[in-house]
Amino acid sequence: MSSERADNHIIGYGTLTAVWVALLVLTALTVWVSRHTPGIGHVWGSLAIAAAKGGLVIAFFMHMRYEGRLLRWLLFLALVTLVIFIGLTFFDVLYR
Repeated sequence: MSSERADNHIIGYGTLTAVWVALLVLTALTVWVSRHTPGIGHVWGSLAIAAAKGGLVIAFFMHMRYEGRLLRWLLFLALVTLVIFIGLTFFDVLYR
């Protein structure tokens, strides 16, 4: 017998439904921002909303909220690397 206990994190239907509704609201907000915000504001608004939606998906549907510190740091490192590469791409396009 193993003395280790597996931590099963079961998220209730109410929480999952609330996250799903929040994702729907954020999607509607993304559409509204893309149609009503003038200038470059729609890009930054859409990126901010997409980051919030991604955070909800990662935290609840991928159960990252309940993972250990090492896995969270690895996710953080991967996201920082992604941001650096996207930033370098914008920098390249800006100064062509």
